[in-house]
Amino acid sequence: MPAAESCASSNVVDNICRLSPDLLAEACQHILTYLQGQTRGVDSAEICDRFQSAGVRLDHEALQDIIRFLLLTFRSGGKSNISGDELVSKLEESSNKWSKASLQVLHKLWSEHGALVHTQQDVQAVLSIGQLVDMQWKLGMAVSSDSCRSLNSPYVTLLLKIVEPSGQICQRSFEMTIPQFQNFHKQFKEIAALMEMV
Repeated sequence: MPAAESCASSNVVDNICRLSPDLLAEACQHILTYLQGQTRGVDSAEICDRFQSAGVRLDHEALQDIIRFLLLTFRSGGKSNISGDELVSKLEESSNKWSKASLQVLHKLWSEHGALVHTQQDVQAVLSIGQLVDMQWKLGMAVSSDSCRSLNSPYVTLLLKIVEPSGQICQRSFEMTIPQFQNFHKQFKEIAALMEMV
């Protein structure tokens, strides 16, 4: 781990250990609820308000660092499907500044919720599909082929740009006959009509 990253991680651990066990548990619950797919995101403003009402003074960046650290820790724990003991061991290996109370909170919550986080991540991996960002088409005429000298058959070439779940943009192209394209167009119109109703 680079020195700057190690220093930043050390500061995050220090800030986490400043939190009372109840306050840390509450912040972790927000994050675990999100990772289990029960909420749309982590409300950092709500966590910040809760910290301030408990008398914990952290600047916005420090709070964001804590949330990012816990998200990354729980997300990687879910991907690896590790136990509470393994999670605590990995945290202790990464820094010797962890307080016993903080590690106990993380161990308890991960032991209770880790399996659900792992299951949710498996479901998301299966359901992850790309997002269509661009579609282009062009009409062409096939005048001949290897097996036919006078083909004279129109066709449509589609080029789709899709953002994969990984974030990479890929392109897919394919050709269709005119009746296939008309059917494709009809299905797209039906999909669009259904989506407008949602």
